[in-house]
Amino acid sequence: MDQRRIFQFLAERIAAGQPCALVTVLAVQGSAMRNPGTHMAVAADGSFVGSLSGGCIENAVVAEACAALREGAARIVRFGAGSPYLDIRLPCGGGLDIHFQPLASADLPLACLAAIAARQPYTVAIEPAGTTCRSGWHPAPFDPATGTGAYGNWPAARLVLVGHGEGVAALARLALTLGLELDALSPDERALAALRELGLAPRQLERTTDTHLLTSDPWTAIAFLFHDHDWESALLQRALALPQFYVGAMGGRRAHAARCAALSALGVNAAAIATIRAPIGLFHSSRDPDTLALSTLAEIVRAYQAADFGAALG
Repeated sequence: MDQRRIFQFLAERIAAGQPCALVTVLAVQGSAMRNPGTHMAVAADGSFVGSLSGGCIENAVVAEACAALREGAARIVRFGAGSPYLDIRLPCGGGLDIHFQPLASADLPLACLAAIAARQPYTVAIEPAGTTCRSGWHPAPFDPATGTGAYGNWPAARLVLVGHGEGVAALARLALTLGLELDALSPDERALAALRELGLAPRQLERTTDTHLLTSDPWTAIAFLFHDHDWESALLQRALALPQFYVGAMGGRRAHAARCAALSALGVNAAAIATIRAPIGLFHSSRDPDTLALSTLAEIVRAYQAADFGAALG
């Protein structure tokens, strides 16, 4: 979820006239903290954004990036198991093949930023001729023989909050800390004011049938935090019909049984109703707003990481 700041760093530093390198994990052997396709951005002055480990190789990575910038040529370096760096070992015992690409212009980071802003999938393709950003999700594993690989990126998780009470602002604060995109709908003036204080632009629900205010894409999670469940039915019906990877609703098992009955009466099919995460969150005994927010956000992040967006998009 840190891709935007990595490419923003590259675009800004290059625009300021400072050479930069895009660093990419090509392949992982054994255990490692980060997956193939993970990036770092390194400027010629040694400043950087992102990480490829728990801190055990970052200094060496920056040194290699600066060397690649001085030479003006891409390189692939092995870290960990099988690496020429005999004094650098990953605590997990694994190995990383890492690519260093000096950037002659800001074209690549700007193309990636445009895809991120448009919430469209994009692919970073690494080839001997250079590294490019391609539209769409078209990953290909690293081929050591040719030095090529392609790494697809889905849009970051977006969270839509629908509800009232203190739990709405508590979840918004935590989600903003993690860097999620946020939208919020509420009939509660206090909740709306608290969301505005966080720098958000929430929209007010005037009636239970304001379903047109609810929008999403396949990378959106929708969390319902209503104590008054009469607000939910039409909005939940709308949420289940929209593209999304998660719909969760607050309330105990008895409240959820009543919710399911209300949705069934509206004509929502049983398979769609069964996808609602309720009680919301990973641990269901959460009573205070902050713990409920942590429980809910943890469940949303896990659902995003487990989602097969390729299958969802056909």
